[in-house]
Amino acid sequence: MKTFQRIIAKISLLAIIIFYITSIESYAFDPPDEYDHQFIGVTKCKMCHKKEKKGLQYEIWRESAHSRAYEVLATPEAKELSEKYGVIDPQKDSKCLRCHTTGHDAPSELRGRKYDISEGVGCESCHGAGGDYYKFKVMKRIRRGSIDPQSVGLIIPNEDTCKECHNAGGHMPVKEEFNFKIMWAKIAHPIPEG
Repeated sequence: MKTFQRIIAKISLLAIIIFYITSIESYAFDPPDEYDHQFIGVTKCKMCHKKEKKGLQYEIWRESAHSRAYEVLATPEAKELSEKYGVIDPQKDSKCLRCHTTGHDAPSELRGRKYDISEGVGCESCHGAGGDYYKFKVMKRIRRGSIDPQSVGLIIPNEDTCKECHNAGGHMPVKEEFNFKIMWAKIAHPIPEG
């Protein structure tokens, strides 16, 4: 009888451990349950954010690693890393797409005509889906303070926003330790005052 109880206890313990491990992994890679705003793609943002008067944000993004984040998933290095983690195709697996693309897991009705997964980590990865705030009139109201940015999906990114992907815990290893201050300065693209 005691042998039977020990076997049941061991099986129960093993089940708890397996449940715990799979919970952690799925938590680290789970997409949001829902999206409230449509993803419109970098092309729409570019219309206003390519001009020098606005700070050349599009150009800064285009020259950054963010714009190539999806492409890098096709490299031999990515394939090698993906094999190590049991990922068959990094350009199709949510574990990779979660941080290498923008809104890949959003329902199709929330992906606008200009949405393109190959844009990598586009504007909306950090600033939120732009379907309700990309229009000039809305942006003007946000700048004047007459509209709450979050009410239309605009996120003002900070260190926590970056660390959703740039982290060592709960994420596949990154090449180097993420230094927020250095990286923030590298990708900075503020709208000039005035």
